[in-house]
Amino acid sequence: MSHTAPVVDLGVVERLDEKIRLLITAVERNRTEVTKLRADNERLGKEVDGLKAQLTDAAGVAVELQTMREERDQVRGRVSQMLAALDQLQL
Repeated sequence: MSHTAPVVDLGVVERLDEKIRLLITAVERNRTEVTKLRADNERLGKEVDGLKAQLTDAAGVAVELQTMREERDQVRGRVSQMLAALDQLQL
């Protein structure tokens, strides 16, 4: 009984080796990209939080501005009434 060793085509093994190396490179590149994207996502999340805080502040300022406009209109009305009363006194 003679045993023969299987014939191995070195070209197939080399192509397989090259494919494995390419896959490893792709996985490493993807890991690097995922790490970068996570950092970008965290930075953008903080930026969004900051912008939300600014929006809340701006909404508060808008309410204050509206209140001041209403007070200004009241003052103008009172001044107009006072001027009209003074005009009537001088007649």
